Amino acid sequence: MIMQCAGKQRIGLGSWLGMRAGALLISFLAFPAMGITEVKKPVHAHSKAKTAKTGTKTSTPKKGPTKAGAKEHATKGGKSVATKHPRLAGHADPVAAPVATAQSIRLTSAFLASSQLRPMAQQLASTRSAAAYDGVSSYAKGHPGDGAATAFLALGHAYMLDKRYPEAANTYRQAGASGDALSDYADYLGAQAALAAGHGADAYGLLDHFDERHPGSIFVANAPVLLANLYLQQNNPQGALNVLTPIDGSPQSVHSDFRYALGRAYQMNGDTARATPVFRTIFLSQPLTAEASQARTQLAAMNVPLTAGERKIHADALYNAKRYGEASQEYHALEKNDPGLSQGDKDALEIYAAVCDLKLKRLSRHDVEKLPQTDDDSAALKLYLLSELARNENDVTGNDRQVAELVSRFPASRWTEEGLYSGGNMHLLKHEQVEAISNYQTLVRLFPKSTYAPSAHWRAAWMSYRLRRYTDAARLMDEQITMYPAGIEAPSALYWRGRLYEDEGGDFGQAANYYRSLTTNYVNFYYAVLARQRLAVIGAKAVTVSAAAPLASVRTPTVPELTGELPENDPHLIKARLLANAALNEYIGPEIQASATSGQWGALAQAEIYASFGEYTRALQSMKHSGISFFSIPMSQVPSIYWRLLFPQPYWSDLVADSQRNGLDPHLVASLIRQESEFNAGAISPANAYGLMQLLPSVGKAAAKKNGLRGFDARQLFNPSTNLLLGTTNLREVLDRFGGQAEYALAAYNAGDTPVRRWLSTNDYKDVAEYVESIPYSETREYVQAILRNREMYRALYPVH
Repeated sequence: MIMQCAGKQRIGLGSWLGMRAGALLISFLAFPAMGITEVKKPVHAHSKAKTAKTGTKTSTPKKGPTKAGAKEHATKGGKSVATKHPRLAGHADPVAAPVATAQSIRLTSAFLASSQLRPMAQQLASTRSAAAYDGVSSYAKGHPGDGAATAFLALGHAYMLDKRYPEAANTYRQAGASGDALSDYADYLGAQAALAAGHGADAYGLLDHFDERHPGSIFVANAPVLLANLYLQQNNPQGALNVLTPIDGSPQSVHSDFRYALGRAYQMNGDTARATPVFRTIFLSQPLTAEASQARTQLAAMNVPLTAGERKIHADALYNAKRYGEASQEYHALEKNDPGLSQGDKDALEIYAAVCDLKLKRLSRHDVEKLPQTDDDSAALKLYLLSELARNENDVTGNDRQVAELVSRFPASRWTEEGLYSGGNMHLLKHEQVEAISNYQTLVRLFPKSTYAPSAHWRAAWMSYRLRRYTDAARLMDEQITMYPAGIEAPSALYWRGRLYEDEGGDFGQAANYYRSLTTNYVNFYYAVLARQRLAVIGAKAVTVSAAAPLASVRTPTVPELTGELPENDPHLIKARLLANAALNEYIGPEIQASATSGQWGALAQAEIYASFGEYTRALQSMKHSGISFFSIPMSQVPSIYWRLLFPQPYWSDLVADSQRNGLDPHLVASLIRQESEFNAGAISPANAYGLMQLLPSVGKAAAKKNGLRGFDARQLFNPSTNLLLGTTNLREVLDRFGGQAEYALAAYNAGDTPVRRWLSTNDYKDVAEYVESIPYSETREYVQAILRNREMYRALYPVH
């Protein structure tokens, strides 16, 4: 059953077999088209890993180390010192401080009692060495009560990580017997350990009436599933059904672990009629979960076959999730082992498997040429494969020919959309702007709701600008603002449309309208910085005129209600801090979010917990992942503590001194480090770039020689002081190679000198901003813009005199 949806062809849940009149293709569910979304970046010449070849189709924005959350801090004597920040005018009123209760007092006491445990517990969670185990065990013996309970929780957590389940269960029991501040954790995690150890009978008492004994616990919703699994382990399916069926239909019941436990209970109780649809639904609707493969096993055990159509849908989901190896295996298995398939179906599956091989970089032209000829949409897929091989072989004519055939023969195919975007990117990298515009505009015309449409439309607009086709560029930029107001390209369109009004039309009033819309709705974006500069330039020439119609489509950001003061008696907040003492880091966020008022302070609280321990990277990461659109909000509307956590100052004294020694702006250096390593001094990239400024050992060695450092060893790059000394030396050299122009130097730091010089060789940019927008590698362009934007944030927060 073939369905059309938003310009994407998809296979419905019904069987696709035998329906040769329709197109047979990969259903993409909610995922973007094949993940081929960006022009990929090159290998990094100076620092972080860049392993993909220049000119490929995808780009994954750089992601730093995963560390999360914190309270504003100052540094004194190398230690983090918590500081208070008054609420600023215009911010949300502080959350009404909860009154101290017996629970909050007990939790606070436990937090204080275990305050010295945190370094040892965090070390244990990280290394799980014999010495670390001994240290936490000694702490537990020497600190009775909640101090011991917290230490036993840390030990149990480490044992679980090491899969030493009996020891984990024992230490969790000791935690529960020693103190009750975290008794819900001792009970729930202890039950998990007992189940993993195969001692489910020992855990019934821990979970019985869990919600009554631990009201408000974050584990209340999960406890019934764990209890049901204990019953199943003890071969008591009716006990599991008694737990699960009364809450079937609750929010928790849609989760795969709940559904699988329910299916197993029915199966073990002999009710295969009820078990079968439960397992089948997991396999089809939650295909990426661990329970999906388990459900498949149970269906096979009950001799319930999956249809070829169901297996095809599952394989499609694996492909969409970029699990290409598993998807390929499933396509091949289905092709070879299902005797009921027609030859046409087998041919289609062989081609589907081939696109997995393309993604795995193990598909040759010979492989594609051997693929069968088909008469359905898999024929479009074969053409797409040929177009991609032509691109990989630098055969521009061949790529154009295959894409043209896709457009002619399969104008509605998913693979035509893929081919057009990839072909446009190929021409973009080759500076063949007319051809790229043609591909992108055809894509937007045929697939206006495509995942690629906003990007393709903007690239057509920008290349029209670069060709100095200003009338076309102006129209396309206004269309961009109107058609794709939520797209990441909207700020670019606003700025450059304003520039066209200013530079080409002499309409300073309308230019100012676009610049003001940008500075109002994207206040801290890179282009907002440039827009403020343009407003200063045109000054009094910006007479008042009515705003152009496209500006009515600009999205106005929602300013969240945030407070800079934490509700110190909130049990969940205190509990989260106590969890950090036990190194139960994965539960800190969920514990905070369990508070009804955490929407106003939760991001700050989580960040505070990490920053209080000097974990600046985790603090920064937690703020980034908070869901708050900080760069759309004026700095004055957010308490300053949030900004200082987003733009921290680790190693600031050395950073400023080394920057100034090399004639660098410290704010630029801090912004580069924030982008490269997020201040993780121990960061290592896949290309073996080390430390804060992500230096390759060869680069570090050259900088060490210049600074007179003898006996250089790459491990010295993990020392923040050494990394800053050598990194600022290297950055100075990169800047000098590009005439001191930060935009060029940053692009080279990310992409290497050679591409930057190639881009500069066209020598037809009106200004540096035009050069930056013209960088064809998406990661490099965004990297440069982010660092320059962040430099302005650092300047505003930390003036250097």
